[in-house]
Amino acid sequence: MPFEKSWTVAAILLLTVLASGCAIAPRPYDYAAFRDADPRTLLILPPLNSSPEVEATYGMLSQMSHPLAESGYYVLPVALVDETFKQNGLHTAHDIHHVEPRKLREIFGADAALYVDVKDYGSRYMVVSSATIVTAEARLVDLNNGKTLWHGAASASSEEGQNNSGGLVGMLVSAVINQIINSATDASYRIAGLTSQRLLMARPPNGMLYGPRSPRYGKD
Repeated sequence: MPFEKSWTVAAILLLTVLASGCAIAPRPYDYAAFRDADPRTLLILPPLNSSPEVEATYGMLSQMSHPLAESGYYVLPVALVDETFKQNGLHTAHDIHHVEPRKLREIFGADAALYVDVKDYGSRYMVVSSATIVTAEARLVDLNNGKTLWHGAASASSEEGQNNSGGLVGMLVSAVINQIINSATDASYRIAGLTSQRLLMARPPNGMLYGPRSPRYGKD
C-alpha cells in the first residue's frame, strides 16, 4: 500500500476512534478486595465538608443509609453513631476520619466504614442560570486492615432536565426565581438525596456491590 494511502487510512481510523471516544464503556472496577472482605455491616462516618456550606455534613449524612440498606447492607443507625462519637469527645468529621479503622471495629463491630467527602453543596447564581449542585466522593474501608474496598464519586444538579429556551431575559428571570426558590426550600437537601442514591446504590460495574440482604447478592 502506498505511503500516502496508508497514512490516510490511519488518519481516518484515528478520527473515528476520537469521535466515538465518549461511547467507550469505562473500565470495570476491580472488586477483588471487596469480594474477599465480603462486608455485611457498614458504619457511615460523618462526611468531611470541603464546601462552604455548613449544612453539607449532616445534609448528606442523613440520606446515605437508605441507598446502602436498599442495596442489601445492614447500616448502623447514624444518629446513634454520631452520639457515640460525641460522648467520646469526637465532635468533628475531621477528627472522626482519623480514628484507626481497627478502633472503629472494636467500638461498633462493623465490617467496613464509609468515608465521604462533600466537594460541593449549595445553590450557585451564575448570571444567566441558577443551580443547586451537590458533589461527593466516597471510600469503603475494611475495618479489619484499613484497606480500601471501593471508591467512587457522584454529582447531581437542580438544572438537570431543564429547558433553558426563552431568550436572555427569560433566562435571567428564571435564574433569579430559581435562586429564591432553592434558598427558601433548602433545595440542597433534596439534591443531596439524589447524589447519595447515585453514589451508594449498588450499581456494578463501577458502583457498590450488592450486600448479603439483597436478592442480587453474589450475582453481580
